Amino acid sequence: MPRRFLQRYMPKPDTLRRQRSLRFMAPLIADPGLWLLTRRSVANAFSVGLFCAMLPIPFQMVVAALGARLSRCNLALSVGLVWVTNPLTMPLIFYVNYRIGTFLLGAPAREAPSRISTRWVAEQMHDILPPLLLGSLITAIMLAIVANISIRLIWRWHVSHHWKRRRVKRRRRRARIESEFDD
Repeated sequence: MPRRFLQRYMPKPDTLRRQRSLRFMAPLIADPGLWLLTRRSVANAFSVGLFCAMLPIPFQMVVAALGARLSRCNLALSVGLVWVTNPLTMPLIFYVNYRIGTFLLGAPAREAPSRISTRWVAEQMHDILPPLLLGSLITAIMLAIVANISIRLIWRWHVSHHWKRRRVKRRRRRARIESEFDD
């Protein structure tokens, strides 16, 4: 069942509550509704986490935690999914978002110099920021919708597949028992 798989990798609320660095979030961590693993809470957590991951903003994890609180979804999943944009994947993801934004705005994409520096980015920020924000927002919305629908479908398929397997096992067991009685 998806719930068992997810529970294996989820942190325990008590362990997080005892950490000094997270004491300011104790009321949030203590809410048992934010630790449920249901189809709805997991699908919404994927939406919140991936939505926040696509936004080029600081403190994405804090925004994801607040989003989890507002949408009453799984806190650990929504915060953990923000790490889709980690230091290795962030440049590629934000570049794709920038290119989507330039396409939607009909603006030409800026050519990157042979060596990108923070100075070059700061000088070009006026031109880069609008397409980056638009592309990131569109990507975030689309990814959140696709993730939510996909998780709900996968969860539903997994549960129905599990029930079918149980049904087959029961039939086999009944047939075995009936054949033992017939002998």
